[in-house]
Amino acid sequence: MKELLTISALGILALFAEMFNFKRALFPIVVLGLALLVGFAYSDLGRNEELFNMARMDNFALGFTMVIGVTGLIWFSLSQNYFKEETSFTDHFALILFAMVGGVVMVSYTNMTMLFIGIEILSISLYVLAGSQKTDFSSNEAAFKYFLMGAFASGFLLFGIALIYGMTGSFDLAEIATAINSNKIQQPNILYAGILLMIVGLGFKASMVPFHFWGPDVYQGSPTPVTAFMATIVKTVAVAAFLRLFLISFGGVKESWEGVLMAMAVLTLLVGNITAVLQNSVKRMLAFSSVSHAGYLLLAILALNDQSSKAVLYYTAAYSLASLAAFFVVHILQTNGKNDDITSFNGLGKSNPTLAFIMTIALLSLAGIPPLSGFLAKYFIFSAALSEGYLWLVLIAVLASLIGVYYYFRIIIAMYFRESDGTEPVLKPLHQGVLIVACVLILGIGLLPGVVTGILE
Repeated sequence: MKELLTISALGILALFAEMFNFKRALFPIVVLGLALLVGFAYSDLGRNEELFNMARMDNFALGFTMVIGVTGLIWFSLSQNYFKEETSFTDHFALILFAMVGGVVMVSYTNMTMLFIGIEILSISLYVLAGSQKTDFSSNEAAFKYFLMGAFASGFLLFGIALIYGMTGSFDLAEIATAINSNKIQQPNILYAGILLMIVGLGFKASMVPFHFWGPDVYQGSPTPVTAFMATIVKTVAVAAFLRLFLISFGGVKESWEGVLMAMAVLTLLVGNITAVLQNSVKRMLAFSSVSHAGYLLLAILALNDQSSKAVLYYTAAYSLASLAAFFVVHILQTNGKNDDITSFNGLGKSNPTLAFIMTIALLSLAGIPPLSGFLAKYFIFSAALSEGYLWLVLIAVLASLIGVYYYFRIIIAMYFRESDGTEPVLKPLHQGVLIVACVLILGIGLLPGVVTGILE
């Protein structure tokens, strides 16, 4: 409960910052609050606190809440300049914080009503943030596309929830599981239709193929810091909500949705990686990369065993750190007058070795190169899938990883083996320090994975 209250209080404080003229103090207050959020989540491990029979702060929820908190801390530290350039930066603080409130609800729900509420709190904030660069046509277009597609996805999700309620008589996940496993359901086809509709809604939020088509356009058109938030925290909570639902409620009818998720996993892995190869915009390349990473996470959801939760928690932590670093390197280049084309990275290894090193660490982790955390993240996912007999899916995922190595190394080659245009990007001390901390964490949890996976033991 403390976790949800803390992040909600921060959002409300941000709303009052303009009115009571403490805008300058807002950033340290938010940083302190997010640090408290992580501390509260850590101290509550093992308690399994029930919240009004609608949510449960168990180790699963607390682990993902810590990922949200740490990612949020890094994100706010790197986004300071983005906020300062806007006259309404307190509104941006509030929107981001309320999106995080929705994320905490999504990882802790035990009732499908709370799942829907969490998704809407998250989504409505993001619709506004995607269009927050008001003078940029691309940002306006991204917000419009995201809003329309998000509304359709919410409709599918609600229809699925309604069908499942109609067949089980409950919104509670445990009661739904009991109804399914007791064979009291007289018309199972309607139940299966409800599950498939929920897969559509959740697949959209996690940008899984074939519900990914909004992702690259919205990621490219949105302000880069907002894109970084969508690619990390939003991806994390969407996959966590997906896994929580299927772990608790739908394991008893796995045969009804297994084929659908297998097809989605294959398509997401191949479409995401192959399309990323064709991109010259690094921001769009990272967007398709984000799509492909949802495919790896689908393998853990398919496995649906004791290893799945640990694998997804570790993968989202490793992926979030690397993606934040990569997107903010792109943002720093953009604020120095460059665009997001791959040619903007030419010669970065000479013009700014620190920035090039940070980008290299992030890309190598995303590619799954040891000893960085991205390697173990994929290992845990593959191990969970292999334990359930999905050998052919793992082989496709390994092939997709090899394709990913190609386009990640395109950027590394541009940084170290191409000539620059002579301009030297400026890296501010705060940004440099935070990005180096992110790189240390990428390496640290790669060498000590138990720090993350131990949360769920």
